[in-house]
Amino acid sequence: MRSIRRQLLFWLLALVLLGVGIAGWLIYRQALAEANELFDYQLEQIAAALPSEPFSQVLGSRDTGDEGIVLQIWNRNGVLMYYSRPRAPLAPRAELGFSTEHTERGDWRVYGAIVGDNVVQLAQPVSVRNRLAANVALRTLWPLIVLLPLLGLAVWVIVGRGLRPLRRVTSALDARHPEALDPLPDQRLPLEVQPLVRALNGLLERLATALDIQKAFVADAAHELRTPLAAVQIQSQLVARAKDDTARSEALADLQAGVTRATRLAEQLLALARSEPDGVAATNAIDLRALLQDCVVAYAPLAQNRGVDLGIEASEPATVTGDADALRVMFNNLVDNATKYTPRGGRVDVSLHVEEGHPVVRIADSGPGIEPAERERVFDRFYRAGASANRVRTDVAGSGLGLAIVRRIATQHHAAVKLDESATGGLQVDVRF
Repeated sequence: MRSIRRQLLFWLLALVLLGVGIAGWLIYRQALAEANELFDYQLEQIAAALPSEPFSQVLGSRDTGDEGIVLQIWNRNGVLMYYSRPRAPLAPRAELGFSTEHTERGDWRVYGAIVGDNVVQLAQPVSVRNRLAANVALRTLWPLIVLLPLLGLAVWVIVGRGLRPLRRVTSALDARHPEALDPLPDQRLPLEVQPLVRALNGLLERLATALDIQKAFVADAAHELRTPLAAVQIQSQLVARAKDDTARSEALADLQAGVTRATRLAEQLLALARSEPDGVAATNAIDLRALLQDCVVAYAPLAQNRGVDLGIEASEPATVTGDADALRVMFNNLVDNATKYTPRGGRVDVSLHVEEGHPVVRIADSGPGIEPAERERVFDRFYRAGASANRVRTDVAGSGLGLAIVRRIATQHHAAVKLDESATGGLQVDVRF
């Protein structure tokens, strides 16, 4: 597991070491330039201090073993008069002025000059100058190198103090009860931590809303399932108490109808639960005309059994993006409601138009319709419109979940559902994408 604290310590110390290295190289180059200037001046001064009289004989030669300055003197005839280190790998002839000679034993800085009647050559190993410059750079940088462990400790402590607000937020989350979804306090927090806390508060708010919706859904579902299950229990008891085949057949028919209603309610509850998330599971291009045709064809036998004329009045090509299964559930609920509440001999017309570039699905029936005052409330869960004279004649048992499912799926697909009165006096439902 990666640690922000360790990463910051590593990279900060790496940058410090890189900076020290660059500074050391610059100091070394500067010290080397100053050493070259100083030692060149020293060679000039030593040459100027030599006697200008001609040598009458060779003064002698010796190997002092000194790695410092090497001195050689020639007369005007080119005869070597004096040399301090005959083993020094220098050129046998002197060049006037400053030059650098490259030998097998290293580089030499050489200065040649005419002093009186003599030619003088002074040479010094370049390594002497390099060692001096390196020592100067090391003496300058060693306090920083010694302080690196203390600097690392200071960085560790400072980064730890900077990350302390994150530990406070973590501790506050760890200490919370699973149902405690109130927002975290964001006062006295660094600017870098505040966006994280605000995002967490937004997530907690959404979780609280989702939990409230889930609790309400579970409570409503339990309440609505209690009635059909109690009816099934009573009907099963009636089957057991039946004294003859006729009574038993009637009780079994009632029991089967009760089981069908309970199954239908459970299916709608499942569909509503699946449509709870705000997003859409799939985002595919859907041929709306083909989807509507499939829904109408699937419900045609059921509508015929109910004595209702179900058909597509008009259909234009249209494509939407979304989840085909969810849209099929939505249109099936609308067609099912329309055929259920339309009396025998009535009609249900389905149409698809494109208005100003927006597909509009319209399902109109000749049923009892819904009063304008109740057209908004019917989208609430488990709410059923009040019984009118026509609605009593339809004798339909429902759960009040169909339109709630319709609105939820429509919202997921950025569509609006509008209820109005149809041309035949029934209900007209427009789904505008």
